[in-house]
Amino acid sequence: MKAYVFPGQGAQFPGMGKDLYEKSDMARDLFEIANSLLGFRITDLMFAGTDDDLKQTKVTQPSVFLHSTILVAILGNSFKPDMVAGHSLGEFSALVANKTLSFENGLLLVSKRAIAMQKACERTPSTMAAILGLDDKIVEEVCASIKEVVVPANYNSPGQIVISGSNEGIDKAIEMLKEKGAKRAIKLAVGGAFHSPLMEHARIELEEAIKNTTFSKPICPVYQNANAKPSIDPEIIKSNLVLQLTSPVRWTQSILNMISDGATLFVEAGPGCVLSGLIKKINRDAITESASFGS
Repeated sequence: MKAYVFPGQGAQFPGMGKDLYEKSDMARDLFEIANSLLGFRITDLMFAGTDDDLKQTKVTQPSVFLHSTILVAILGNSFKPDMVAGHSLGEFSALVANKTLSFENGLLLVSKRAIAMQKACERTPSTMAAILGLDDKIVEEVCASIKEVVVPANYNSPGQIVISGSNEGIDKAIEMLKEKGAKRAIKLAVGGAFHSPLMEHARIELEEAIKNTTFSKPICPVYQNANAKPSIDPEIIKSNLVLQLTSPVRWTQSILNMISDGATLFVEAGPGCVLSGLIKKINRDAITESASFGS
């Protein structure tokens, strides 16, 4: 069985999507629709912008989403998923790929999500940190012992977890986790505490937008971040998508469940190959490849 997986924020790079725009009329049309819907020429920033240009949240999230969803659209009949999943932002790409969301509605939700998250980041100084070389349970216990807001945010692979919270909480957690034997405990260059209770205001904003968006029955199950379980029920998918902003990304659990349910090949659709690397760490026997569009 073939599983398609979709990357999230951090996968962006200057020049992303330019080859698709130049090779495919369909891609060009979709990029121009995106420019119109967003109210600015995101293609200029994707194709010719700098790293700093692409790091703006309102640019980053739509850019990664567009690369993934347009790539899938132009693959046409060769795109035949049995299941899909996306890492954080990538879940929106997955929901367009499996026909739960239209391209236009997916893009509008991603744009609203990016702006809401940026506002939440500006409300409270906060950050994230990568923790390597510790059992998940130890990380969870340390986070729970700290009075400040600090929680597990991304279960990326065994021994690789990202935590999220207030600046003070993250500083305390890093100190304690190093004492517990973490190989590395380092702050990430992010604007806020994604996938934590500090995203509550963004969750409320996004919930309203999701509630008013049409979700259709998908062509295959999506394994969602909030519970790592498959779903084809549009209402359940909506609920889990709302929970995603303040809940951890259960990527390790999602991949293990997909393998248990029969996934034999993971195809990464979008910029970079970060997810393929994580999947190999979760199960060294997993077969991965990158989706590509020929000349």
